[in-house]
Amino acid sequence: MMDSDGALLFRRTANSSFDGYPVWSPDGRQIAFHSDLTGNLEIWVMDADSGGRIQITARPGADTHPAWSPTGGKIAFVSDRDGDRQIYVMDSSGQFVTQLTFGSQNLHPNWSPDGLNIVFNSDRDGNQEIYMMDTDGENQRRLTFDNGGDWTPQWSPNSRRIVFTSDRDGDWEIYVMDADGENTVRLTFSPGLDSHPTWSPDGEKISFSSDRDGNSDIFRMDKDGSNLWQLTFDPAFDDAPDW
Repeated sequence: MMDSDGALLFRRTANSSFDGYPVWSPDGRQIAFHSDLTGNLEIWVMDADSGGRIQITARPGADTHPAWSPTGGKIAFVSDRDGDRQIYVMDSSGQFVTQLTFGSQNLHPNWSPDGLNIVFNSDRDGNQEIYMMDTDGENQRRLTFDNGGDWTPQWSPNSRRIVFTSDRDGDWEIYVMDADGENTVRLTFSPGLDSHPTWSPDGEKISFSSDRDGNSDIFRMDKDGSNLWQLTFDPAFDDAPDW
């Protein structure tokens, strides 16, 4: 965890396991993440202040990439518990698990702030593209149509825009589009891998991870791609930020 300018960095988990893809609860009091502390990738929730953690999934297969609902009452996540990686939703306590997608590989769910939709990426049409569905899994529709791979979508705070990663131009860069898939704009231009974009709560900035300098670090930019600012400078691998 660190301040939004990269200052006051401190370690939130301390164990020999892999703890990854942290996401803040809407009230800022908890952080959901996936961890293999028990020998299997599961979803955990920890207190943002004390670091006390609770395991909320415990089944064969890998449960990863949690995403909170706007009210904090539910968590969407990815699991290969039934074979292919699919999107599920559960109460924030880990109860009442419901499968939302079926077939192909469906990844990286993200709830819209208005609570109406979940955006995700899927290879169901032969290429990783961005899709949207109602929060009960109904009305699934495709938003992007290109020859590259489109990944890791995330809603803007006003539910009007979606930022995502794509290699449609031959290199992994950050793009943004309207919530209906129109008006796509490229935001980053680097020879490295730019990925895992996330919006600031006021919708004015986007943070992401990039290996443009030969190592994966966290960067920040304005929502139009200007005013790029590197936040971490460590020889280790820094990835998947969340505001």
